[in-house]
Parts: sequence; structure tokens; C-alpha cells
Amino acid sequence: MISKALEEYLKTIYILKKQNGNIRVTDIANKMNCSKPGVTKAINNLKANGLINYETYGTIELTSEGEEHAKKILETYDIVYLFFKEVLNLNENLAKQEAEKVKMAITDETTNQLAKYTHKVLDLYNLDCGYDVNQERCRSCKRRTTKNFK
Repeated sequence: MISKALEEYLKTIYILKKQNGNIRVTDIANKMNCSKPGVTKAINNLKANGLINYETYGTIELTSEGEEHAKKILETYDIVYLFFKEVLNLNENLAKQEAEKVKMAITDETTNQLAKYTHKVLDLYNLDCGYDVNQERCRSCKRRTTKNFK
């Protein structure tokens, strides 16, 4: 298990990879508005945990485990954001801020139950398929293709 701070680095790497392809320490430092030595320390910790591949001054690559972990982080954010925005009717900025905080504190079980409840209330689709934030099978559900929740 990695720290919440390292999860933010992992999420940023995943997003940058989707946007730009090759990622370097400078890209992460610029995106997260932090120092290169701080990024390097985080990168080395992520590498030690088997979540990325990185050689000094090279590009940063997510391992399959790292990519799955990053997707899970983003999925949890989406679910919490959706609940705050669409069910509780919070304004968008507050929903984003609160989702950022809450995603770091809830368990997978809570995320799964929150997703089932939220989607049932919004009548987006039936999650009786055994939805699990740790699985890929629900990533192409209707919610993903009909709305942009970020």
C-alpha cells in the first residue's frame, strides 16, 4: 500500500501518459507545481513499489499494476464526485474539492456501495453485475459513455 501523496503522483503520471505519451520528471513537476527533487523521490518510491519503470533521466512508464492502481484512484474520484454533484446537488467546484478529499479516505467496499447507490438513484444503469472498483468489467458502462463527470 502506498501513501496518499504517492497516489497523487501515480494519478498524475497516468493522466500525463494519456495526454502526452512520454513522461519525464519535469512534466510531473510542472503539472503538480512541485520541485524536481521531490518528484524524483516520489518516482523512486513508486518504482520500489513496482508501480512504475524508470531509469534516471529517462521516461517514466507505468507497470500494469501501476496503471490499474491509477485507474482505481480515478474511478473512486468519479464515483464520489458524481454522488456529491448529482445526488447531493453540490456546486461543481465544491463537489470536486470534496471528492478529492474523500477519495483518499474511503475503502473499496464503501466505494462499491456508493457507486451502486448513486447509479440506482440516477437510474444510469444496473450495477447488479457485481460492480467492483477493482475490476475492469464496468468501465464501459453507460455512465462512462454518456456523461463526462470530471
